[in-house]
Amino acid sequence: MNHDDLPLNSLSRRRWLGGVAALASTMACPSLVMAGAAGPDDPRMVLVILRGGMDGLAAVPALGDPDFQSARGPMAQFGRPTLPLDQGFALHPELAKLHEAYRAGELTVVHAVAQAYRERSHFDGQQLLESGGLQPYTLRDGWLGRALKVGGLRKGLAIGNAVPLVLRGAAGVDTWAPSALPDPPTELLERLRMLYADDKELLAALTRAQSLRDDAAGGMASVDARKGGHDAFRTLAKRAAEFLSQPNGPQIAVLELGGWDSHTNAVSPTGRLAHNFSVLDAGLGQLRETLQASSAWRRTVVVAATEFGRTVATNGTQGTDHGTASAAFVLGGAVKGGRVLTDWPGLAAAQLHERRDLRPTTDLRAVFKGVLADHLRVPSQALSQQVFPDSAAIAPLRLIA
Repeated sequence: MNHDDLPLNSLSRRRWLGGVAALASTMACPSLVMAGAAGPDDPRMVLVILRGGMDGLAAVPALGDPDFQSARGPMAQFGRPTLPLDQGFALHPELAKLHEAYRAGELTVVHAVAQAYRERSHFDGQQLLESGGLQPYTLRDGWLGRALKVGGLRKGLAIGNAVPLVLRGAAGVDTWAPSALPDPPTELLERLRMLYADDKELLAALTRAQSLRDDAAGGMASVDARKGGHDAFRTLAKRAAEFLSQPNGPQIAVLELGGWDSHTNAVSPTGRLAHNFSVLDAGLGQLRETLQASSAWRRTVVVAATEFGRTVATNGTQGTDHGTASAAFVLGGAVKGGRVLTDWPGLAAAQLHERRDLRPTTDLRAVFKGVLADHLRVPSQALSQQVFPDSAAIAPLRLIA
């Protein structure tokens, strides 16, 4: 007999668990009022993963370096004036909203930053960016998930169809993604509630799915900057900010923006890389604007980071290849901003990593550890032993006001 022919009451309740998960995914959301949610005064954090290897020297050009023009060649031209920072650095012309945050003392740029990884594989680099390990695939959960677990943090939220690796390893992590499918009828939900009345796990899943549906709005669950415009990532960022603004909303949200693998056509001031910066700026600006409308912004830190940078020199197809060090952005109302933090290595050929890449002088784990230690109050010993194993020698950067 086909399973579809079985009467409903003959099916194991456990076989319906997947159905409940699917049902939850069809219910667009917010209103995260549930057991284990954060308190109204708890700090918030947003991690933005920039997948593909963002060109840190394009995002934050080192105009004051005497070798910048010659080392970058065509990539040293931006078509429009760059946006000045301190120490001879600047922001790409398309990062105007980030520049506003910098001038307001709410953005710190960390330059010449990288993981300990040096092999330039997207797959391995992104796995380490999320796991916090030293060798690919030695850790199967994520550093934010472990921080949630050992630091007593209350709730994490992934903006997407599945929990990303970086948030895995802790209970109390939910996902949100919009859907074009119609909501299930009320009668079906009530029948499911009766069916699950004696099963706490399934009833809790159904109740959470219903609560997530109430205030839903449209958007995109994941965004590739090459395929989506400003509206897609901006809508996604706005939804994350609305979740975080709720008095009992999540403490941590994770967003992703792909499309940074700029092997070709990165030179043009109206090309793909410039477009990507414009998309990123629109989303981060929307995140800031929405959180500023509530008291959540003053207790929020946003970190945007990538798996590795690009080569310093331009390749033969007017782009750049996989590199090493890049730049990371740390912004928020809780950030001690208006700064560029870097131990600048220089761009002369002899100063480059393997004579091709920006040499890393700051470990990316120092950025993450600084936010987790000073903002989310994760204990120092847990940071060095459990969240980022074997990282006692990596001192947290002081990023919080």
